[in-house]
Amino acid sequence: MQEHSSFLGTEKIGKLLFRLSAPSILGMLVYALYNIVDTIFVGRALGEESVQGIGGLVIAFPIQMLALGIGIGIGVGGASVTSRALGAKELNKAEKTLGTAFSLAIFLGIAYAAVGLYFLDPLLELFGATGGIMPYARDYLEVTLAGSVVFTLGIAAEDLVRAEGNARYAMFGMLLGAGLNILLDPVFIFGFGMGVRGAAIATVIAQFVSMAFLLRYFLAGKGSVPFKIGMLKPDPGISREMLAIGMSPLVIEASNSFMMIFVNNALGTYGGDVSIAAFGIIQRLIMFIFLPMLGISFGLQPIVGYNYGAKQFPRVIESVKVALKVSTLLSLAGFLVFFLFPAPIIHIFSPDAELTAAGTSAMRIIVLVLPFMGFQIVGTTVFQALGKARPAFILSLARQLLFLLPLVLVLPRFYGLDGVWVSFPISDFMAFGLAAGLLWREYRRFGHFEEKMEGRGEEEVGVWG
Repeated sequence: MQEHSSFLGTEKIGKLLFRLSAPSILGMLVYALYNIVDTIFVGRALGEESVQGIGGLVIAFPIQMLALGIGIGIGVGGASVTSRALGAKELNKAEKTLGTAFSLAIFLGIAYAAVGLYFLDPLLELFGATGGIMPYARDYLEVTLAGSVVFTLGIAAEDLVRAEGNARYAMFGMLLGAGLNILLDPVFIFGFGMGVRGAAIATVIAQFVSMAFLLRYFLAGKGSVPFKIGMLKPDPGISREMLAIGMSPLVIEASNSFMMIFVNNALGTYGGDVSIAAFGIIQRLIMFIFLPMLGISFGLQPIVGYNYGAKQFPRVIESVKVALKVSTLLSLAGFLVFFLFPAPIIHIFSPDAELTAAGTSAMRIIVLVLPFMGFQIVGTTVFQALGKARPAFILSLARQLLFLLPLVLVLPRFYGLDGVWVSFPISDFMAFGLAAGLLWREYRRFGHFEEKMEGRGEEEVGVWG
């Protein structure tokens, strides 16, 4: 066994979190940038039809992101089990986890592609595609759904590389895919004149290259956990543990997608294609803040998981505090930019004046509670890393299904389009309150746990909480 992970239990927390998060943040920024550039290329290539083209990407996005949720769910669940196994020196379990994660990613990716392509048109109608938007959404999804297994396997591999503390290699894999996508977009969209379908082809090619690069890490024996093809047989017990922990990010994406059914249909009813396109642009801009915060949580996960497995509990608490501070500062900076300069930012995506006006007013409402978003992201990651599926699952459901869904169903009936927009900051604030409360309760439990350790000895104490 190559012990690449021991520094997770010894290095200073601030330096360690920066070391693990910085590559992930950079990679996520590039990933967010390629989503933004993708939309800009489509909007500018289609000219007068830019609203419908961008709208097609908006409708396709939540369906495509379900594949991302599958990959992240497997990756996060596998990363949590792997980190704790490495911390506890259980190499055999770490090896089985790796093989189980890869086999699940392959099977579920293929299954998702088959189901999505078979029900493609009904799905697009369900998610709010209008007559003008439908052809563009279909062109994009026919290609990206066919490549779902590449996406799910690549995302899972990325999380598993990061679980060993090798965030730099995971970053290179992400940068390779995102950078290649940005380079291929103009070739297929403009050079070959393929429009939205060209953007989808560029995406799948880039995802394949990224996946191959990340799998090479394990196949070449570079990691702490050696990998052999014979390990692909899934272990039932580990599968259950992985899926229980990884269910929360899958639920996040599934609830996001489910919510888009109601949001897109409400936007189509009260604002038309322009409002759908405006929302899609705002989504991608917020991802420019959300994904780097997710990068912080990716850096946090192996620190919490390893030190919890090694029973170094003060390091767990310190790492969470640092992650909360950094994510809050990042989201505050994003809020200031988006709130103060919405019109010139929106105009970059399309020359349509109506789209710019609609996006400007909507953005200023939606980002009002952006500075508090980090609490939910960090909170979910903490409970995932600790192996506490229930609170992670609750936090995953909270914003979308418990808070946003009722608001989107009720407020537009009284306030029209403004009711849709204002639902987002209200639900974000409620989710922040829940996340802060659960983290505070866990912190108080930890204080009680430390007292028990001091009084009876570490060996007599069970798990946290």
